Amino acid sequence: MSATQSRINDFVLKIATVNGTGSASANNLLMKALFRMGIPVTGKNLFPSNIQGLPTWYEIRASKDGYLSRSGRVDVMVAMNAQTYRQDLEEVSPGGYLIYDSTWPRDKLLARDDITVVGIPLAKMANEHFKVARVRILMKNIAYVGALCALMDIDLKIVRRLLEETFAAKPKLIDSNLQAIKLGHDYARMNVQCPLPARAEPMQATGSSFLIDGNSAAALGCVYAGATVGAWYPITPSTSLMDGFKKYCEKFRRDPDSDPDSGTNNFCIIQAEDELAAAGMVLGANWAGARAFTPTSGPGISLMSEFIGFAYYAEIPSVFFDIQRVGPSTGMPTRTQQCDVLMAAYASHGDTRHPVLFPADPEDCFYMAVQAFDLSDRLQTPIFVLSDLDIGMNDWMCPELEWDDSYRPDRGKVLDADALEKMEKFHRYLDRDGDGIAARTLPGVSAKGAYFTRGSGHNRYGGYTEDADEYQDVVDRLLVKWETAKELVPAPVLTAADQHTDIGIIAFGGSDGAVREALDRLRDTGIHVNYLRLQAFPFNAEVQQFLDAHQSVFVVEQNRDAQMKSLLILETDVDRDKLISILHYNGLPIPSDCVVEGLSSHVAKEAVA
Repeated sequence: MSATQSRINDFVLKIATVNGTGSASANNLLMKALFRMGIPVTGKNLFPSNIQGLPTWYEIRASKDGYLSRSGRVDVMVAMNAQTYRQDLEEVSPGGYLIYDSTWPRDKLLARDDITVVGIPLAKMANEHFKVARVRILMKNIAYVGALCALMDIDLKIVRRLLEETFAAKPKLIDSNLQAIKLGHDYARMNVQCPLPARAEPMQATGSSFLIDGNSAAALGCVYAGATVGAWYPITPSTSLMDGFKKYCEKFRRDPDSDPDSGTNNFCIIQAEDELAAAGMVLGANWAGARAFTPTSGPGISLMSEFIGFAYYAEIPSVFFDIQRVGPSTGMPTRTQQCDVLMAAYASHGDTRHPVLFPADPEDCFYMAVQAFDLSDRLQTPIFVLSDLDIGMNDWMCPELEWDDSYRPDRGKVLDADALEKMEKFHRYLDRDGDGIAARTLPGVSAKGAYFTRGSGHNRYGGYTEDADEYQDVVDRLLVKWETAKELVPAPVLTAADQHTDIGIIAFGGSDGAVREALDRLRDTGIHVNYLRLQAFPFNAEVQQFLDAHQSVFVVEQNRDAQMKSLLILETDVDRDKLISILHYNGLPIPSDCVVEGLSSHVAKEAVA
């Protein structure tokens, strides 16, 4: 990488380590330091799903232009794992740098002429200065933080402040960490030409933002939405959502007049014996009037399907967070995909359709959590929030969240005792307003509001039935409710090209960042594209209008079988021949290269034809 190829605040730093060696702390230190330098940054953790000792990688992207998707290149690789050294070497982009622990020699064959390899004796320095074996392993990782600070001009003062904040209660740890950082920093300054062309320079592009993962943001959204009950069975990558909900509830949902260590909780969190039980608990709590939810992933939704169908037919509000991971079956639990689209849309047996929200980042996770509970109460039906591992577990730069203190939960058509008293007779499944939504009651409010809640055949009055006409009357009303849902779910977001074009792109969820970066790159090559980001299913009229307005529509998604494309074909009047899939499904977050290459190659073929 020559001086003319300088990548100031526009680089990817990737660190290859071994799971369980404490590298996560070192990597987070680097990412947060860049963020505090005012540089837009994001971190992606690629970790194993089973045991300690397996390879793990952490990828930090700094982008002065604010791009937060995976870039697909590596400018600086820190190769700390001998097992993956050959693979890590191959990943470095031409002109890039590979840094390795030169305590142990590397085979001369493991080198490339088009990159620069830098050896730093990290383990040797740690062994000479620290006595305890475990501490030596940890400090070796901290030492590469110091080396990178020298090599990439990362502000040491900021790193020191971060250490002081992290270990405020353990000052001895601050001293040992600073010593390790100094070892790495001084060695790099004395033995390597610093800084590298890929380096950091202070900016002011992060002042109104903070770093958060999507699961934490969703958990906070649940608290703000008024949720008080969470039931779940642990599963990667959704468990941290319930961990976050517990943490926020302990802070915000505890009786303020009581002892903070032993006070009364105004919330209930239950770890169920399995996913089916968790779904049942959520339905029971919502039926009783609480706002309740469960976080899970694809395998959990499969197991919950029986209760999901019950909630749909008995019309019980319920919220399901599906943090998608790679399938099928157990698949790769710590890799990301968008592979539960069709399952969420039609979960359970029989004729079922469920509203689905598609957050694109942690900011969306917060706001859509609130929307999910309001929609669920208004529509009296299960609502899915379809996030994914990349959004849920990785660190993202998020703008400051805003909240309207006048917000009050939209509970929909819930009759209180006064309303029931004014009615001649209450019938649970009778639609009086023509929107497909029947009024409901909560248990214990009034004997006049009592009814049987059943997943078996029932008529509009709530009575059991196997009569053909009475059954069809109820399920046809649920279709009317589905049409109402189209006007209530979040509308798609249109990003129009700066000149007329008949090419469109549709994407959703975690693919949004890659598409937005691709749009800029395509525009620079003379290809102009209109972009519609789907925020929800069912699709409203704007989606059909976008499909009708374009000759070619590329559908970008992270699964093998083009599930969103299939959903568009099933649920709109689109000419299927105009839909062109751009697919990425290897478990890594989608890079903009995938979108650029997929679209531009098709445009080139059409031009030749």
